[in-house]
Amino acid sequence: MKINRKLRLQLLAQNWMFALVFLALIVMLGYLSSQYRWARDITQANRNILTQGSVNVLKQMDGDINITVYATKDDANNGDTFRKGMLDFVARYQREKKNIFIHFINPSEEPKLAQDAGVKVDGETVVEYNKRTEHITPPFAEQEMTNLLVRLSRTNNQPVMYLDGHGERLLQGMKNHDLGEFGKQLESKGFKFANPDLTIAQAVPANGAMLVIAAPQVDVSAVEAKKIKTYIEAGGNVLWLLDDDNLHGLQEVADYLGIKVSPGMVVDRAAEQYGADPKMAFASLYGDHPVTRNFMLRTVFPEAHEVDGQASDELGWKVGRLIDVAPNGWLESDRIPAGAQNLKVRFDQGKDKAGPINIGVALERQYGKKGQRVVVIGNANFLANTFITNGGNLDLGINIINWLAGDDRLITIQPMPLKDINVTIPATDQGRLVAWMVFHAFQYLVPLGLFVAGLLLWWKRRKA
Repeated sequence: MKINRKLRLQLLAQNWMFALVFLALIVMLGYLSSQYRWARDITQANRNILTQGSVNVLKQMDGDINITVYATKDDANNGDTFRKGMLDFVARYQREKKNIFIHFINPSEEPKLAQDAGVKVDGETVVEYNKRTEHITPPFAEQEMTNLLVRLSRTNNQPVMYLDGHGERLLQGMKNHDLGEFGKQLESKGFKFANPDLTIAQAVPANGAMLVIAAPQVDVSAVEAKKIKTYIEAGGNVLWLLDDDNLHGLQEVADYLGIKVSPGMVVDRAAEQYGADPKMAFASLYGDHPVTRNFMLRTVFPEAHEVDGQASDELGWKVGRLIDVAPNGWLESDRIPAGAQNLKVRFDQGKDKAGPINIGVALERQYGKKGQRVVVIGNANFLANTFITNGGNLDLGINIINWLAGDDRLITIQPMPLKDINVTIPATDQGRLVAWMVFHAFQYLVPLGLFVAGLLLWWKRRKA
């Protein structure tokens, strides 16, 4: 009896010791989880963590980010969990940047605060950074929030000017060859546009961030060309996109910049791997320059031309190569009509220039107390509405604009939309039945199945 009693006491002591150790472990895990955070996302498109573009944006934001959400309190019984969803959404940003703070205000209980903040709808959110604020309304996702943070981070708020009146590709145009989609992306990142008429204006306005010359199709008048050159001589930044070696009245500007454009078109045999026309030049090699440093996305340049720039000690220009295309292709010396289909060409030794071919240069010099920057690309198609979504074309274009605007910190891979596939259930009787079955399966059948499986496993072990 004494032995059995002693054995029971030992077992009881062991059970209590196990319980105490278990409780201590739970407390320790709770404490560690409050002090340290670790997350791993196993969804197809990493829906629960930020894309690298968003992480890069947060890294260059030094100050506090204050997020104020004007939303009524959650009513879980009626399926209203907006506040909880916002906490989960902001937590993804807080994991990358600790000094992001979120605060909720109920506009029904504090209407004066909502009115003073200019809030108009339930769920409207005000984001504040560096004493600047922006509003965002639901529904929104990572791309919208990160674009908002980019706008708040932007230091240069001067407008992007663009030349018009000579058949240029317009930054707000909707035709296939226009740059309207690119313009929309720039607007979402805080850029504004101006369209000076150089036939009337005395000069190119000096209060713009840059002047975009997007492939004129007819000659720019001598008066306008002189104003553009004067603007550059005075330290103005320029993005010049060229469709061919015809400078359309801007030869004097090219001479001042030391720019030469080849008469031939780039042919890329690698295009055959993608079932594309050989006039599609692919790039994955980039120069060591702030625009392209650490840029590893493939870009596509239809009907590209070689561009070369000459450094000038007299004018102080420093030239950097940006984009090399067609490492397996060449620069075709025979003139190829733009838009030609079913192209049949071959490399002529001694006549054609073997790839890779450089199609973009960046010029930079010190002008007065500020720097001056110019980018010349021997291709405008890559930013056209037809091709802007190909590979990294959009990212490269925005990098170029950020560099020209002097916002070097914002040169980053942009946040991309999530690619997970959404399941849409049609609003029919059959669709409603499917929705009812799916909802109740997860609400009742799955938990009941797990309970029965556990019970059977317990019973089997008890009999063993």
